[in-house]
Amino acid sequence: MEGTPYILDKFTYPWRYVPHPLVRDAAARLIAEIESDPNLHSLFSEGKMLGVLVCRDPEGGLQTLCAFSGLAGGRSVVEGFVPPIYDTSHMPELRTVLTPQRSAILQKELFSLYKVHNALGECLSISEVFALRGLVPPGGSGECAAPKLLEQAYRQKLQPLAMGEFWYGAPSRDSVHEQGRFYPACVGKCGPLLSWMMQGLEVEENPLKRKPDTSGIEILFEDNCIVVANKPSGMLCSPGLTGEQSLEEYLSARCPVLPCHRLDMDTSGLMVFAKDKESQACIRGLFERREVRKSYLAHLCAGSRPWKGKRQGTIALPLAPDYYDRPRQMVDAENGKMALTDFEILEIFPDGEMDVRFWPRTGRTHQLRVHSASVLGLGRPIKGDALYGNPSGQRLELYADSLAFRHPQSGEWMEFTLPPQPRRY
Repeated sequence: MEGTPYILDKFTYPWRYVPHPLVRDAAARLIAEIESDPNLHSLFSEGKMLGVLVCRDPEGGLQTLCAFSGLAGGRSVVEGFVPPIYDTSHMPELRTVLTPQRSAILQKELFSLYKVHNALGECLSISEVFALRGLVPPGGSGECAAPKLLEQAYRQKLQPLAMGEFWYGAPSRDSVHEQGRFYPACVGKCGPLLSWMMQGLEVEENPLKRKPDTSGIEILFEDNCIVVANKPSGMLCSPGLTGEQSLEEYLSARCPVLPCHRLDMDTSGLMVFAKDKESQACIRGLFERREVRKSYLAHLCAGSRPWKGKRQGTIALPLAPDYYDRPRQMVDAENGKMALTDFEILEIFPDGEMDVRFWPRTGRTHQLRVHSASVLGLGRPIKGDALYGNPSGQRLELYADSLAFRHPQSGEWMEFTLPPQPRRY
């Protein structure tokens, strides 16, 4: 890595990032090492989240640390990977818990023993870190790859420069994680922990706090009842926790409007707002009765294999929120609600990427994003989808490009369509 032209100014913001080239290189080398070692391959082939951390040592050289989340083949220690924050191998009772009450007692004891550091040189137990936010650490806190990597860097007096977590092996149980793709750190278990451990580091800006670009807002139709507008990517439809201006607030600066439906912040495209409560109730009823026609255009990444499936069909998968990683959704056959999407593959490009038209029959959170990324769906994340496997730093290439419904007052059938979006590279 000596003489690398890559500049590492700020440490990775772990919940929404583009992997640094050095991180991608380190991940590729680790995958190649696992593939060439039968023992390592057997440990990780069932599927595991791995992580790499590029550091600077006291002499100014670069070092790479590697970690895995949880256990690998029942083992917490594997040569070549950083050790756990606290080794529980000498506590066999943790592996043979007889009652939930006993489990809770042991978990509390364990988190008081897990000691972590930050870049300021401070040291706290995991229990103490979560307590700073009035929280109790959930099971598994501190066992993900990211906190293990940071803790080992601090113990070895290394300066963390760039980090990334990626999947290796068979797809995850939720069918969304795929080998070689990078994913953000989980919010529930790693949110409070990593935030404290990164204190003292100069960290990249949270992209969600950037002001949305309002130049792409276009009003396609307006009368005394409704407004139809084109929402830009990165803008909330209605006021939210970010504090940034939403499309509803932007439009209401001209004339007060009321929301009738929603689009993900990262999704762009057509939305209808009402100007009075009666029109709002009418349009919401149309959506609930599925009397609104809408379609989306998406640009999908290349998959790990050439597409051999149908060019059109229906994806039906039960979706549920990932409890420890909201707003991420996952495929959950036991607790999920069925999500239905009709699709047509419009074009497959020489590089394996594809244009797809979606017609969602249901309106689950992140439905199209999961149906695209899941190996039970199309097995290809939408380009620019940092949450589901394509952290490219570009906007999410998902567009609500057509919307049709009956006018809430006149009953006239109205259709709106955006021009084709250019393919991005």
